[in-house]
Amino acid sequence: MKFLMILNDPPYGTERVYNGLRLATNLLVKHDEAEMSLFLMGDSASAAKSGQKTPNGYYNIERMLDHLIRKGASAKVCGTCMDARGLSDSELIEGVTRSTMDELTELTFNADKVLVF
Repeated sequence: MKFLMILNDPPYGTERVYNGLRLATNLLVKHDEAEMSLFLMGDSASAAKSGQKTPNGYYNIERMLDHLIRKGASAKVCGTCMDARGLSDSELIEGVTRSTMDELTELTFNADKVLVF
C-alpha cells in the first residue's frame, strides 16, 4: 500500500510532525508492503534542515527523518516553502529533496492513502 504523508507544522513547538513521523515509522516497520512518501510544506520545511540540535532526552526530527529514509521512505520539501524560509538545498538532510506542487499532485494521485499532519 502506498502512503503519502503531508506535514505542515513546524518541527518543534507542536507535536504534529513528531507524531506524523512516529506513525510513518510504525507503518514501515510493521508492514513490509508499505511504501511511504513524505512531503513537507509550510512550516514543516524547516524539519528537513540538517544539523538540528535538541536537548538530551528530547526528540530530534532530523534523526527521525534520517531513520525513515534509511527504511526506504522518500522525503520531499516544497521548494516555494523553502524559499520563503530562506532554506537552501545544501542545508537539507541527506536524502531529502526539493520538490514542487506538480510532484505533490502526482504523489497524491498515486497514493492509496493520504495522511495530513
